[in-house]
Amino acid sequence: MRGGKARSRKIMVVGVDPGLTATGYAVLEAATRTDDGRWQVCESGCVRSKRGQPVELRLDAIHGELDEVLARWRPAIMVLEGLYSEYGFPRTAILMGHVRGVICLAAARNEMRVVEIAPAEMKRALTGSGRAGKDQIRRAVTRMLGLKKAPRSEHVCDAMALAVVGALREGAVL
Repeated sequence: MRGGKARSRKIMVVGVDPGLTATGYAVLEAATRTDDGRWQVCESGCVRSKRGQPVELRLDAIHGELDEVLARWRPAIMVLEGLYSEYGFPRTAILMGHVRGVICLAAARNEMRVVEIAPAEMKRALTGSGRAGKDQIRRAVTRMLGLKKAPRSEHVCDAMALAVVGALREGAVL
């Protein structure tokens, strides 16, 4: 744009930290160019499923609640935590695959692109170290988003961190 201020363009991103018991999510509106550099957390929370219920009911609960959040905010991009599993726990990896499947289905039904970020990559982008601890991530997210209080849930915190990294990858500026 010639001879004037550049107009800001907002980007809406949702970060998702998948889990069968608790799936954290955070919807973030970020500016790609702006005078004040403010980002806004539109909504965050945890989708919970009940232990002891059949897996199909737990997956339905995750899909249903997340689908409502996505339909309400209409983010352009979903940033999903990459799958990490230890070889000693193949059942966990299979269950996480199911959870990720219903999350990706919700994204597809809401016509958004899915970007996967590995946990170490997210940590490195926020703190400079791929081995950063939960406390370091919590402090980085709180500072970067200008939150008055740190997120209490580690699932929500991870979802916020994923949304921040995803927004920065898309050209957002802090």
